[in-house]
Amino acid sequence: MPERDVLIRSRAPLRISFAGGGTDVSPYSDERGGAVISSTIDRYAFCSISPRKDKEITIRSLDYGREERWKANGMLQYDGNLDLIKAVLNHFDVKQGADMFLHCDAPPGSGLGGSSTVIVSILGAVAEWLNEPISQYEMARLAYKLERTELGFKGGRQDQYAAVFGGFNFMEFRGEETIVTPLRIRSDVLHELHYNMLLCYTGKTRDGANIIDDQTKGVIDKKEDVIAALDNARRLAYDTKDALMKGDIRRMGLLLNESWEHKKKFTQKITNERVDTIYRTAMENGAIGGKISGAGGGGFMFFICEYDKKHIVADELAKLDVHITNFNFDKHGLQTWRYWK
Repeated sequence: MPERDVLIRSRAPLRISFAGGGTDVSPYSDERGGAVISSTIDRYAFCSISPRKDKEITIRSLDYGREERWKANGMLQYDGNLDLIKAVLNHFDVKQGADMFLHCDAPPGSGLGGSSTVIVSILGAVAEWLNEPISQYEMARLAYKLERTELGFKGGRQDQYAAVFGGFNFMEFRGEETIVTPLRIRSDVLHELHYNMLLCYTGKTRDGANIIDDQTKGVIDKKEDVIAALDNARRLAYDTKDALMKGDIRRMGLLLNESWEHKKKFTQKITNERVDTIYRTAMENGAIGGKISGAGGGGFMFFICEYDKKHIVADELAKLDVHITNFNFDKHGLQTWRYWK
């Protein structure tokens, strides 16, 4: 019987953060502790690996429309081209050849935790390929280390853990320690939350690094308004968790609105005229609360609406060239599998 070729695949889910985003970013999280409540959604970053018999590595990235070829015979140099993949291959000291294909369901700069989700997906696929068992916490810590420390990409800690664990999670950040508490939420509450939610794409991606730089500078410079806003964001993560566990969707919407008001105080770059127009239009037509996803400046936004006015909000946002995105919640986190061709 002829030998069949194997394909290794992985997928990691993107996330939306309901409250506490920004408090997972150093130095705030190191000095004062952070907290975030988030959920993963059914939008994914995918990685496929087809092993080769030689030492050539070919990478195709659908999102960037780029193809690269390297030799698996030493450390790969970082040059701004597909460095997330290079960091993973360098970590595992890969000496085998493979064809790799990557794509993500959201564009770069979407605010859904894309780059962190991509590196988690790559790590999962490569670990499966090399038969390297890694625990969930180890996987998330490694993803954070490679993305933030090795490559110097700006951001916090929540995205890597969300992509690995999946589902609704309450995360606490205490210095170098991250504690993930999966939330057991009644199915009727999840259905009702989903029924009342709108996820929409503003059509404008953002540069999260500059926004995070500004926020970090505010903390380093001990700006009282920035630190107070982050303290309130952390508090609202706990309040939002309580509302969710009790099934109080309306209160979640009100807390979401309060979170947005505090988030805008992190830095002036969080919002802009288009984002403000979208938010105001949603609130005037039946939204209870909403916020931008991720660092800010553009990308995806989401709203909790009055159930009988959600369609009105959607129609009015469509007039602003805002794309309403159908979604559902994901509960599985990182998944890997093998397929024999």
